[in-house]
Amino acid sequence: MAGIASTTDRRRFLLSSGAAVVAVGAAYALPGQRSSAHPVAGPAPGDTGAAPARPAVKRAAPYGATTLQTTARLTGSGGYRHLVSGPGWPLVVRGELAAARRGREDRRAALACFVQFTDLHVADVQSPLRTEYLRAGSPGSWRGQEALSVAGAVSLVEQVNALGGGPHTGRLPAFVMSTGDNMDNNSMVELEWFLTLMGGGRITPNTGDPAAYEGVQNCGLPLYWHPDAGLRDQDKLRGMPRIPGYLEAAIRPVTSPGLRIPWYSTPGNHDDLPGGCLAPQDPFLSDYVTGARKLFSVPDADVAAFNKVQESGDDPKSTVLKEILRHNARRARTVTADPRRRLATPHDYLRAHLDPAYAGAGPIGHGYTENHLDGDRMYYTFRIADGVVGISMDTTYRSGHFEGSLGTGQLRWLERTLAAHSARHYDADGRLVRNPAADDAHVLVFSHHHSPSMTRRPDAARTDEIRHDGAEVIELLSRFPNVVAWINGHSHVNRITPHAHPVPARSFWEVNTASHVDYPQHARLLELVDNQDGTLSLFTTLVESAAPHRADFGDLSAVGLASLYRELAYNAPGLAAGMGSGVHEEMAGTAADRNTELLVRRG
Repeated sequence: MAGIASTTDRRRFLLSSGAAVVAVGAAYALPGQRSSAHPVAGPAPGDTGAAPARPAVKRAAPYGATTLQTTARLTGSGGYRHLVSGPGWPLVVRGELAAARRGREDRRAALACFVQFTDLHVADVQSPLRTEYLRAGSPGSWRGQEALSVAGAVSLVEQVNALGGGPHTGRLPAFVMSTGDNMDNNSMVELEWFLTLMGGGRITPNTGDPAAYEGVQNCGLPLYWHPDAGLRDQDKLRGMPRIPGYLEAAIRPVTSPGLRIPWYSTPGNHDDLPGGCLAPQDPFLSDYVTGARKLFSVPDADVAAFNKVQESGDDPKSTVLKEILRHNARRARTVTADPRRRLATPHDYLRAHLDPAYAGAGPIGHGYTENHLDGDRMYYTFRIADGVVGISMDTTYRSGHFEGSLGTGQLRWLERTLAAHSARHYDADGRLVRNPAADDAHVLVFSHHHSPSMTRRPDAARTDEIRHDGAEVIELLSRFPNVVAWINGHSHVNRITPHAHPVPARSFWEVNTASHVDYPQHARLLELVDNQDGTLSLFTTLVESAAPHRADFGDLSAVGLASLYRELAYNAPGLAAGMGSGVHEEMAGTAADRNTELLVRRG
C-alpha cells in the first residue's frame, strides 16, 4: 500500500489484490455540504419513528454525531499530529444499478435501520502467541494503539447508544451486526471481553500479572513505542510522544454500558484462528499461549521466513512459526502464565454467545441457537424488519488461513434460504423459477470476508467439502432479484462495489467497511427505504466513536484513552503522507465509498 510500510499486514496484503474502484456517476458536494443534485431525504411520509432529541451531554463532538456532521482530521505537521473536528463528508448518490428518479424523497417508505460493526480486534496485547517481532520487517505490521482496543470499542458502543434516529429515515437503529474479527487472537479471554463489551459490564483488559503490564511496550527494545519511558525508540524518533502512566491506564478496568439495542454476531478468521491465520487447537500453540514464555524479538531471517508463509498461506500446520518459537526459546522472556488465554474452539465460541450472562439487549445467542452446536454451524437467518431478512454466513477456513470461502453445504443452504424468500428467481441456467408461497422479502447478506478475499483453497478441517470463492457467491446472489446488498469487512477498508447484471433487477451492492482498530476506525449506519418508484435506496453513513477527536495526553480516563486510540491510529507509520485533502482514500475510501445512497431495482 502506497505510503504505508505494511507488507506483512495480512489485511492490507489482501487489499492489494482486491477489486478496483468503480467509476461513479453521481454529483459531489463540497465537504460538509449536501449534493445539490440529489438532496438528502428527510423522514419518510407517515414514518412515526422520528429521531428523539439528542441527550443532554457535556461531551465534545463527535458524541452522538455521524460523519455527515463532522469527521476527525489531522492538523499541524511533524512526526506526530493531533486530530481536530473537521467538516462532515457529503452524501454521494450512486446510480450505477438504478436511476435516481426525481421526487423519491417525498415518496420514500422506511424499511429498516441498523448499524454494522466490523473488525473490532479486541486484543490481549500481552499474549505469548502474538508476533509483534514481525515489525522488524515492516513498521506498519504492529499497532501502537492496540493496548487501548477495549476503551476504543466501549466508546463505539457509547456512540451507537447516543445516535438517535437515522439521518435519512428518522428511525432508531434496530440492531447492530458485528461482521467478524470481534477478537484478535482467538482466545477465551478476548471472547469474554468482546461479549461483555457488547452486553455491558466491567472489563479488565489485562492478563498475566494482575498488577503489571508484560508486553512489548515496556520491554526495552527500540523496535516498539515505549509510551512511559524515555527510551529513544524508533517511534519516538519519528515523533511519537511520551505519555507517562499510559500502560498503567491501559490495563485498568473499563465499564461498558452495553448496547441498548439487540446485536448479532458473524464470525471472522481471527475469531476462529489464533492470529487469524494459524493452525487451530494445535497442542504446541495451545500450550504456548497459556504459558510463561514470550518472544519479543527474533533474527531477521525468521521474520522473513514467517512473512513468506504468512502471505502465501502455504503453512496450514503453522510449522514455520512453531520452529521459530522452538529454536528461539532462549531468547524468550519470562511472563506470567494465564489459563484464560486458552484458544477458543468453534464450540466454545457458540456456547459463550448462548450464555444468558452475555444476553445484553438480546437476543440470547445473538443469532445462534442450541441447534447450531450440532456440527458447530455458524450461519443463520434472522428477521431485520417486516419484509426484510438478514442472512449471516460463515466464511472462515477453520484449518488455518486468513482468506475465506464457503463450503458446498453452506452454499446449498444459502441457495435454499434465498429461494424460500423469493417469489421468483433464476436457476443456474438462467431459467425463471416462481415460488408463489414465498414472502418475497428484501434480503441483506452479511459475512466477514469480502468477495476478493474468498478463494477455493482446500480446508484441511473440512476435507469432505469443496470450497467456493467470492465469484461463485456473487453468481449465486445475482440469481435472486430480492438481494439488495452483501455487507462485509475483513479488508480494513471502506469500499462499495456495484455488482451489475445484464438483467438489471439481478444487480446488487457489496458494502465493505473499514475496521475499528486501524485508521479510520469506522462503523456504518445503514438505512433501507422503498422509493415507491420501482427502486430501493440503501443509505450508508459512517460513524466514529464517541470520544473527542483531539487527544489530551494528560487525560488517561476511559474517554481520554478512547481519544488516544483513534489519534494513535491516525499516526501509524507512513499514513499521513498518503492523506490527500485530509483523507487516506486507499483505506477510508473515496467519497463514493463513505456516505452514500445506493440505488437498486426493486426485485
